[in-house]
Amino acid sequence: MGTLVDVTTARWSPSDPATAATVLSSAGGTHVGMVRRVNEDSLLIGPPVFVIADGMGGHALGDIASALVIEAFEPLRGLDSATPAEIERALARSRVMVAAIDAEGLAEPGATMVSASYVVESGRGYWLIAHVGDSRAYAWRSGALEQITRDHSVVQELIDAGQIDVEQAATHPERHVITRAIGPAGNAQADYSLVPLERRQRLLLCSDGLTSEVSDRAISSILGNADSAEGAVAALVEAAVNMGGRDNVTVIVIDVVDVGPPEAEHEDTVPTQRKTS
Repeated sequence: MGTLVDVTTARWSPSDPATAATVLSSAGGTHVGMVRRVNEDSLLIGPPVFVIADGMGGHALGDIASALVIEAFEPLRGLDSATPAEIERALARSRVMVAAIDAEGLAEPGATMVSASYVVESGRGYWLIAHVGDSRAYAWRSGALEQITRDHSVVQELIDAGQIDVEQAATHPERHVITRAIGPAGNAQADYSLVPLERRQRLLLCSDGLTSEVSDRAISSILGNADSAEGAVAALVEAAVNMGGRDNVTVIVIDVVDVGPPEAEHEDTVPTQRKTS
């Protein structure tokens, strides 16, 4: 039996004449899963900004923390494009807002996040990807899936050190332990990546509720077979739930429908990626 997912959709173009031919079609959906009683994930589809926040700290706090991260990005909704400085200010707001939660002696609240923001550099559109924690961003195009973000987690550090491989990471007892989070107890510094917009590109943002249940191979297959962003979101969330749904699962898919005439396409070279660690 299929899993019913409430999917939000949006179609958007910037109003700037230089980039007005850009067309983005997006969709997002979330599901509490099969184990948790409260959904601690939150999402924002607010072109030119798209955000997923995954709350931590228990049902009384995690959902509040993730909602505050989204609230911190709300002022960017409806802009013609975002800037790196605006994204950094939104993250700074989120840190202050989450840190102000009164935990009343409970575990300190926090949240991971991943965002994709439409930015313009030298008259061309790019994705500015920001993330803290293990929520991820992927780019899919012409059958190839690329993971843009790198998890801030204990198992990722072990993989990088050559102590375990990816298969071992999937069952490691500390696979859910993250090393950065937005909150009073965590290192909230974001990493940034700049990715060119390309026609027929499909961007995926997700909480770890998807990637802990569904393999990259299966994710790529679903993204390749779905005929719309809305269909991709529904299929991805349903796949995670049907595989066990042990965590909340939240997904945003953004299709780059057009970027203008052929001469507006990006060449192989892009501006130097901005990474903060």
